[in-house]
Amino acid sequence: MSRGTAQGRAAVFGQPIAHSRSPQLHRAAYAALGVPLEYSAIEGGAADARALAAMLRTGEAWRGASVTMPLKDALVAHVDSVSERVARLGALNTIVVSHPGGPGTPAVLRGENTDVEGIIRALADAGLARADRVAVLGAGNTATAATEALLLMGATRVDYIVRSAGRAADTLALAAVLGLEAEAIDAAAGATRLREYDAIISTLPPHAADGLVDALGMAPGAIVPGAALLDVAYDPWPSAIARAWQDAGGSVANGLSMLLHQAIEQVKLFTGITEADWGHVADVMCDAVGLPRTTPTHPHVAG
Repeated sequence: MSRGTAQGRAAVFGQPIAHSRSPQLHRAAYAALGVPLEYSAIEGGAADARALAAMLRTGEAWRGASVTMPLKDALVAHVDSVSERVARLGALNTIVVSHPGGPGTPAVLRGENTDVEGIIRALADAGLARADRVAVLGAGNTATAATEALLLMGATRVDYIVRSAGRAADTLALAAVLGLEAEAIDAAAGATRLREYDAIISTLPPHAADGLVDALGMAPGAIVPGAALLDVAYDPWPSAIARAWQDAGGSVANGLSMLLHQAIEQVKLFTGITEADWGHVADVMCDAVGLPRTTPTHPHVAG
């Protein structure tokens, strides 16, 4: 699709949703691309999944939806097809709406997951391009995306730090399918392995990781210098765990960085635009949410 030909609307679905920075990111991107696409935030929980999917089928204006908690798995059953990644992870963060039969024909909904790219590029922004052994805090839908991201980054082992091993059963099963060595452990065990990790990814909600700072023993000398932490919860920022990690000598990736990078992939899917100055678009999006601009060493490429 050529620049400026896309028209319509998109939205982010989730609950709660008032805090979401997705509207700022997407609106900035469409303005930079010259695309007249309206983007809003729509409140909805798991019980609303069917109704939200039905809404995307009304009219011809819808181009897609960004999906956050608690809908990432709930909406999978209400789309017409999913990518191989979504089938593997059991969760989507993107719904692409199309009318393959032409104007006036029924809408077709396809589930995609761009969280994986978001995680990889956010860690790259923190200086980590490859990883071997990593800890993931939590074992929900974002943790499954993190698992695939870590595989693509060369990881061989992942520890899921959870309150009970039963919570990690599905994520451990995914890790096994992907060929990763994995284990569900508690924070006390994680503390004994802290210096073994190239990175920690917290997939927990805001403040949920605060109590793990002491439990994991984060202090100067306790981690490998320069090891990376990605906290996907970006409000408030810096989070308690991000401050502690940085004070201990590690590098930190803002959760907004992940949101930015996964949003860029969504913008491509919603507009169909593949040829653009994505570095410029990323800079405009960064400015919209107060993020430092992306570095030239990690350019955004079309595709």
